[in-house]
Amino acid sequence: MNALTAIRAASTKQLELTILMPCLNEAETLAVCIGKARAFLDKAGIMGEVLIADNGSTDGSQEIAAQGGARVVPVAQKGYGAALLGGIGAARGRFIIMGDADDSYDFGALDAFIARLRDGADLVMGNRFQGGIETGAMPPLHRYLGNPVLSFVGRLFFRIRTGDFHCGLRGFNAESIRKLDLQTTGMEFASEMVVRSALAGLRIEEVPTTLKPDGRSRPPHLRTWRDGWRHLKFLLVYNPRWMFFIPGTVLASLGLLFAALLVFGPLRVIDNLSLDLNTFVAACFMIITGIQLITFGAISRYYAEITGILPRSRGSDWLTRTISTDRLAANAGICFAGGVLFVGYAVLRWAHLGFGPLNDSEIPRIVVLGLSLIVISFQAFFSAFLLGVLEIPVKRLKAGQPTGSGESVATAEK
Repeated sequence: MNALTAIRAASTKQLELTILMPCLNEAETLAVCIGKARAFLDKAGIMGEVLIADNGSTDGSQEIAAQGGARVVPVAQKGYGAALLGGIGAARGRFIIMGDADDSYDFGALDAFIARLRDGADLVMGNRFQGGIETGAMPPLHRYLGNPVLSFVGRLFFRIRTGDFHCGLRGFNAESIRKLDLQTTGMEFASEMVVRSALAGLRIEEVPTTLKPDGRSRPPHLRTWRDGWRHLKFLLVYNPRWMFFIPGTVLASLGLLFAALLVFGPLRVIDNLSLDLNTFVAACFMIITGIQLITFGAISRYYAEITGILPRSRGSDWLTRTISTDRLAANAGICFAGGVLFVGYAVLRWAHLGFGPLNDSEIPRIVVLGLSLIVISFQAFFSAFLLGVLEIPVKRLKAGQPTGSGESVATAEK
């Protein structure tokens, strides 16, 4: 099964609940988890199934799962997210509750998840910090730094109230999540599910859940720094505002402030400290970098809008109406002309001095300002054509034309 293909329901006969566990060599704990899950279904009187998405186990986990009464779905593509995508595609339940098969989550205590799902929630997240984390269940680095920081970033970037972004025990409406067309195959899948659900306007709720030390003798599959970076990278990629706009605006604003204060001469701060030409040069560099980041942000948000990667907003609608290759190129031309005028004026002033030594810093300031405008104009000009390149496949798709490789092959064969 290819986890990146369109997710489809495996059967027309729909159960109410699928308890889904990704599995890669979980022979030590798998039987216990399946037993707790089946006991919960029997106790709650729920028509459901236990589904194991096996990611290539070599320790006999498949046989253990079958003997325990679970249904096994093999997923060839490696990765935590790939296994879950394969399981979501094969699930027969109207609702799915997913959790790790390491016996760290209690599959016998899923009543709160079911109640919220039946009440209409699309995604119900477990919160380990509210429910309780037993001693040794979570490394201190994860508990006090990794999870709190990444959860805070997620709440800040996407205005989601979820307190535990990375809890592995969560329930969701199967059809609602399938419509999101989730793509990531690694541990960052946990972040993608929450972020894409929030962007799509799904109803997200949270319930306390407990976490205990897993029952395996081997180390977990999670790698702290690698997987932490993958989570952070995903959060940044899906939020151009925090990735580009805000840092760019801060840099450009600070640069403009210092440049305005220093453009006519040095500024004395205290008796033995004054800001002069070097600070003015640094301020111009800040302006250049800030404007480039803002340009990147505008292009990435525009591209995300026209391709459907991110949902529409008031700001993105304004961008799609305003930004274009022609306008960016025209503004680049105006900026270039301004820079040339400043540099030309400085050269004329220098000529009047006989091209001798410059004891006054006014002319160097004008040169730096002019060169900065020229650099910004080049950035804007080439960014304009980058935007045009990004628009090509979208325009072709809208026109119903092939996107490139098929045309080339057909032409070559003729």
